[in-house]
Amino acid sequence: MRLASPVGFPKYADQHRPKRPVLLAADQRLAEGPGRWGSRSRHCMSVTSRSDIAPGVINSAIIRRVSERAGTSARTRSKQRDLRRDAATNRDRVLAAAAAAVRREGAGVPLATIAADAGVGVGTLYRRYPSREALLSALTQRSFRLVLDAAHHAAESNDTAIDCLRGFINQTIDHGAHLVLPLHGGPVPLDQDTIDLRAEVHDAIQHVLHRGRQDGSIRPDVTALDIIVFGALLAQPLPHIPDWKLTARRLAAIHFDGLAGAAATATEQ
Repeated sequence: MRLASPVGFPKYADQHRPKRPVLLAADQRLAEGPGRWGSRSRHCMSVTSRSDIAPGVINSAIIRRVSERAGTSARTRSKQRDLRRDAATNRDRVLAAAAAAVRREGAGVPLATIAADAGVGVGTLYRRYPSREALLSALTQRSFRLVLDAAHHAAESNDTAIDCLRGFINQTIDHGAHLVLPLHGGPVPLDQDTIDLRAEVHDAIQHVLHRGRQDGSIRPDVTALDIIVFGALLAQPLPHIPDWKLTARRLAAIHFDGLAGAAATATEQ
């Protein structure tokens, strides 16, 4: 004879167990992992028979949860990339504005003026450069990097040495508006990174001059300092000259005619 109430009889317990709610709870705990539920999750699984949980339901829940977390991580990485891109854009705008302002008004130009010219708030400028010295140091380092890029291009070129130096000077003229160098009245570099950049510029130009002495295209008495000082002079526009770059290139052509060695002069004749 069957009892009216099956409680306490394992034979009938499975017929009356509320499987779906337990499955949903176990499903959620499995998907979210032990971080949130801790020992309660393990307790739930210990009192619920594994045969009651459909593998497909568990797998779907886990896949869904992992997909949600992956989507959140992807959105977070995208936001971080956007923030880095914005920060880099703001940095470039600040440095470009600072270079123009320093050349226009000198190293004592108010930082508020630089921020306004860059289209950023003063707070944004100070977060990146907490002092005037930090900003001027960054400008000097940026200037030496631009000059070093031009020097490396000259040293790696397959042209004659005299033509490599012409290219170096022309690139320096093109970069003129962005250069704040000690020869322009900028701060003398004190940090080791900028000092190393300056030394690399000299080494690259010296390498080109060594080639020029060997192939006879450059006079033997020309030094790296001669080229660097000349480039700094032409990179600094003079007032009241309508097209400074055109004028500077003409002066450079005349100058290099005087630097040419015997081989270059013989070739031209």
